[in-house]
Amino acid sequence: MPKKKRYGFTGKILHVNLSKGTMKETTTPLDWATQFIGGSGLAARILYPLLSEKTDPLGPDNPLLLLAGPCVGTAVPSAGRMAICARSPLTRLWGESDIGGYFGAEMRQSGYDGILIQGRTETPSYLSLLYGKAELKSAEHLWTHTISKTQELIRKEIDEKRFFTLSIGPAGENLVKYANIMSEGGRAAGRMGLGAVMGSKNLKAIATVGDQPIPVANHDAIVNLARTANKIMMEDFMPDCYRMMGTATAVGPSQEIGAMPNKYFTQGEFPTHDNISGATMSETRLVGFDGCHRCPIQCGRVVEVPDGRYQVPRVSGPEYETLGALGSMMLIDDLDAVIKASYLCDDFGLDTISTGSSIGFAYYLMDQGKLTPKEVGTKLEWGDPEPVLWLIPQIAHREGFGDILAEGTRFMGEQFKAEDLAVHIKGLEVSCWDPRALFGMATSYATSPRGGTHLDGDMYMVQQGQVQMALGIDSDDPQTDDGIAEVAAKSQSWRQVSNSLIICHFPSFMVDEIVQFYNYVVGRETTAQELLHIGDRIITLKRLINLNLGFSPDDDRLPKLLLQPLPDGGTRGMVPNIEKQLNEYYAYRDWDRKTGRPTAAALKAVGLADLSE
Repeated sequence: MPKKKRYGFTGKILHVNLSKGTMKETTTPLDWATQFIGGSGLAARILYPLLSEKTDPLGPDNPLLLLAGPCVGTAVPSAGRMAICARSPLTRLWGESDIGGYFGAEMRQSGYDGILIQGRTETPSYLSLLYGKAELKSAEHLWTHTISKTQELIRKEIDEKRFFTLSIGPAGENLVKYANIMSEGGRAAGRMGLGAVMGSKNLKAIATVGDQPIPVANHDAIVNLARTANKIMMEDFMPDCYRMMGTATAVGPSQEIGAMPNKYFTQGEFPTHDNISGATMSETRLVGFDGCHRCPIQCGRVVEVPDGRYQVPRVSGPEYETLGALGSMMLIDDLDAVIKASYLCDDFGLDTISTGSSIGFAYYLMDQGKLTPKEVGTKLEWGDPEPVLWLIPQIAHREGFGDILAEGTRFMGEQFKAEDLAVHIKGLEVSCWDPRALFGMATSYATSPRGGTHLDGDMYMVQQGQVQMALGIDSDDPQTDDGIAEVAAKSQSWRQVSNSLIICHFPSFMVDEIVQFYNYVVGRETTAQELLHIGDRIITLKRLINLNLGFSPDDDRLPKLLLQPLPDGGTRGMVPNIEKQLNEYYAYRDWDRKTGRPTAAALKAVGLADLSE
C-alpha cells in the first residue's frame, strides 16, 4: 500500500558525521512535525535526546542542526528563514538563531528539510550540497579568511552560476563565544555563538542550491492568498517604514520612549541620536536594497561610505540593533563609524549585539574605575568610536584585551568583580529594547529559553501597537505590570509558531492569514488556538532542555542595571516589577516557581507527559 503523501516537507534530513567523513539521508520525523511544526520547534524535539549537561558546547558531540519550516521555499511570502540550533557556548543552554536570505529555501529545494552535523573533521572542510548531491571538500585554503573573502573563493571553485553559502569568519575559527554564521547580503545567524560551534567542528562553510519544488497541499490557494496579503501588507504603515528605512526606522521612536540603550543602559536621553537614524542613513549613505526569499518588503539596506577615515565599499547596512549596540551604547553618533564597525563585525563573523554590549561594558567599567587604560591598551571615552574599531579585530582574533571581550559580559563581570553591573540574561547580552520603556519585555527577556533576546516574545512590537487581538495579545499601556505577564506568555508562544513555520514577523500578517498559509501548505484544518497550543508545547520543551542542561530558576531574572530607574528620558523613574510578572507568568504556565520545572499537569496539558522524567 503506497505511503500517504505528507505536504510541506521533503521528508529527508542530511546527517553528516564529520569525524567519520560520512553522510546519509535520514527521514524527517513527520509525526513530530505535526506536534512541533518545523524550524526551531521540530529542532528542539530532535535535539532533546542528544543534549545533556555533559555535552561540551565546543566539543564534537554537540550536534549542530540546520532546519527549515514547512513554509520555507514555498510561495508563502517572507518565508525564507531557517533555524540553526545547538547547545550555546555563550550561555551553555539552548542555543537557537534563525537566518534570513535564501539559504533555507535553496537547501529545501535541494531535497532536504535540514542538515544535522556531528563530530569534527581533522582538517578544515566545507560542505557542498548542490541539487541534492552532498560532498565534503577541503577548506584549508579558506581558513583564516573573512566572510567576504570566503564567499569569493568558494564562488571561484564551484561551477554554478547561482548558489548560496553559510560561512564563519575568523571569530568562529577562534571560538569567540558570540561568533556568527553568515550568509549573503549580511544575513546572520547572529546570536548564541553558533559560529563558534561550527568553528569547533572545523567546518568553514556550507554551499547549496536546488531546483526541486516543495510539495504543498494547495499551491494555487497559497498564491492567491499571497497576492491578497501582500497588497494589504504593502499598504500597512510598518512594512512601508521597513521598506523605506529598514529596521533603523525604529531609532527615533525608540529614543523618544527611552527603549534604546544609551551609555551602557545608564542614560535615558541621547540628544544627537538622529545622526545615526534610519532617515539619516537613507539620505546620506543608502545606495540599494536587499531582501530575503519571496519578501516584498526588502528591508535590507545596502550602504557605502565612499571616502574619509571610515571608508567602506557597498555593504549591508546596520540594522536597528546594530545602531544601538555599536552606536548609542557608547554614545557614538558618527554614522560612518557605526557603518564601519558593523561591516567589520559582519566580515569577521561577530554578533553585533554581543560585540557592542561587551565593548560598551568595558567603557562603563573604565568610567566606574574598575578597568584601566593599561589593561585595555587604550583609553575608552564615551562618544569615541576609535577604540571600538580597534577592538573588533582583536575580539575576532582573540588578541590582547579582545581575548577577554570574546568571552562575553558574564565572564567580564566575574573577571573584574562587577557581576552586578553586567547586562546579560542567562549569559546572553540583552538586545536594544529596554524593559523600563516596555514592561512586557521584562517577562519576555527573563523567561526566554535563550536569554536576553527580543526574538522570543515580540513584546517590543506588541506594546508599540502591533497586536494580535484574536489571540489576546494586546497591551494599551507600555508601562504596566498588571496582566502583562499573560500577554507576554501568549506572545512568546506565538513567536515559537512563527519561528517554526518559519515566517518573518515584519510583514505583520494577521493571525488568520498565517493559519491559512499553514493549512494550504500542509493540507490540514488547524485553527489559530491549536497553533498557539503548539507554541505552548514548544516553549515548554525548550524549558525541559534547559533544565537538562543545568538551568536554575534563578536564571529567570533581569540584570541589576535594568532595574534601576533613570533620571531622564522616556522611562524616567519607571522600572518593571519583575517579581510580580514572574509570579503571574509561572502561574499562567503552571510551572513551579521554586524549581522552574513545569508541573506534571502542565506537561500533560501540552502533550509532553512522556518527557516528564
